[in-house]
Amino acid sequence: MKNNLIAAAEIDRLDTWAKYTPDMCHSCNSSCCTLPVEVRIGDLIRIGVVDDFERGDPPKNIAKRLQKEGIVERFNQKSGIFTLIRMSNNDCLYLDRKTRLCTIYDKRPDTCRNHPKIGPRPGFCAYIPKALS
Repeated sequence: MKNNLIAAAEIDRLDTWAKYTPDMCHSCNSSCCTLPVEVRIGDLIRIGVVDDFERGDPPKNIAKRLQKEGIVERFNQKSGIFTLIRMSNNDCLYLDRKTRLCTIYDKRPDTCRNHPKIGPRPGFCAYIPKALS
């Protein structure tokens, strides 16, 4: 049988993504950390950018504050989903540029905890080897 592993995926072309295996993360350039990160209020509390007592505040007010602070890019009022801002190179705000590791790993959002079980192509990863970046 032919090996279907693609050497380097194109982040915007889901058909180039490789079937996920746990060993991929150690040799990847953290390509999943360049995808938009959608979070809910519970994630923002866990991260530490929203206090638990703010949970009752109108989400659009929280979003407005976090946009001013450069943490949230946008808020979808209908779904209650916030999207974290990304750096100019599309890296997640919480990705260390040198080590390519998450700086809030223990507090990371559910979207990150559940990747790649959920996401644009469940069960697949936009694997890009460290050597190619």
